[in-house]
Amino acid sequence: MKDVKKVAFLTAGGLAPCLSSSIGFLIDEYTKKAPHVEMIGYINGYMGLLKGESIPVTDEVRKNALTLTKHGGSPIGNSRVKLTNVKDCVKRGLVKEGEDPLKVAADQLVKDGVDVLHTIGGDDTNTTAADLAKYLATNNYPLIVVGLPKTIDNDVYPIKQSLGAWTAAEEGARFFMNVVKENSANPRALTIHEVMGRNCGWLTYKTAQYYRKMLKRTKFLPGFNLTMERQDVHAVYIHESRINFKKEAERLMPIMDKWDSVNIFVSEGAGVDDIIKEMKERGEEVPVDAFGHPRLDKVNVGQYVGKRLGELLRAEKVQVFKSGYFARSAAPNKKDLELIGKCARKAVECALTGVSGVVGPDENKAAEIRACEFERVKGGKPFFVRKGSFRKLLDEIGQPHPRKRRESK
Repeated sequence: MKDVKKVAFLTAGGLAPCLSSSIGFLIDEYTKKAPHVEMIGYINGYMGLLKGESIPVTDEVRKNALTLTKHGGSPIGNSRVKLTNVKDCVKRGLVKEGEDPLKVAADQLVKDGVDVLHTIGGDDTNTTAADLAKYLATNNYPLIVVGLPKTIDNDVYPIKQSLGAWTAAEEGARFFMNVVKENSANPRALTIHEVMGRNCGWLTYKTAQYYRKMLKRTKFLPGFNLTMERQDVHAVYIHESRINFKKEAERLMPIMDKWDSVNIFVSEGAGVDDIIKEMKERGEEVPVDAFGHPRLDKVNVGQYVGKRLGELLRAEKVQVFKSGYFARSAAPNKKDLELIGKCARKAVECALTGVSGVVGPDENKAAEIRACEFERVKGGKPFFVRKGSFRKLLDEIGQPHPRKRRESK
């Protein structure tokens, strides 16, 4: 067993229904397996690490750690900081001109006496963790990094199922169960449900699947115009396939004419390349974040799809609803809690035995929960559009199978 005296946690990137729970399970497991270990949490992710801002895990927190599993969000806060983006770190006042953020972070960990750093985040967080782990190893710093895979997009290689994604899909479906009723506020209503997912359509597919399961358990009154058909999903558009607006309008027009409404689920990254191209042709600037990703709130895929189809379907009213913040801030459901607990326990085991990596179900190792090597961890894993349950969903709603743009198992 590695001589671990002090452990630090940080959460980074966007929220997901697993951050608070992951910390709770980690603290509880350390308290059981290595009660002598001191623990701290860096405030606001890598920002807090660079600034040396942290809070201690007290005896009271240890005793009540599992309370954290009942909450969403993160008790120690998040930020989007890329340690290899020196210019951004200097601009934000996190390091001084001429300083290397990786060295500043490493030196802070040494100053704080940290032996193990647990990073809880998505692909950006864990690729940054990989950069830090490599720097630590190359420069002989005596500590390791053990990550946990958080992202509601479920798009991290080689993680088969990321923490919090199931919950986000379920919460997104619950969100739409309410807002779909807005289609009764106007005739010829086009309702767009924009779901998070920059490069991957998994969450949009899963949210639509969960939503339709909820609908099928709902009692309707067709004799008084209360029908499942009016509240059903009529189209699912994801990043991995292109949208043929003309053909889709031809398919959806009979639905609009018969049921007076059309409901569409669309990934926030669907068709984003085409939209950005159009924006640039108009001379519009597309802002990016610290990781170089286009700011999707400025691209507005939902609005774009709504405008294009709204005109073609002669919609009287187009409404776009985004479930992302509602979904990603939730406390984890039972299924996710079980996975988070397993991964957290494995992460502590890895930390105490000196094994670094991102702990999760390894899709190349029969979904074994293990420390996936940092060099294998990257984002942007697309959804497999030939997945049987996805094709079944499209068949049920009468949508043609998409022509693949790119896909992966």
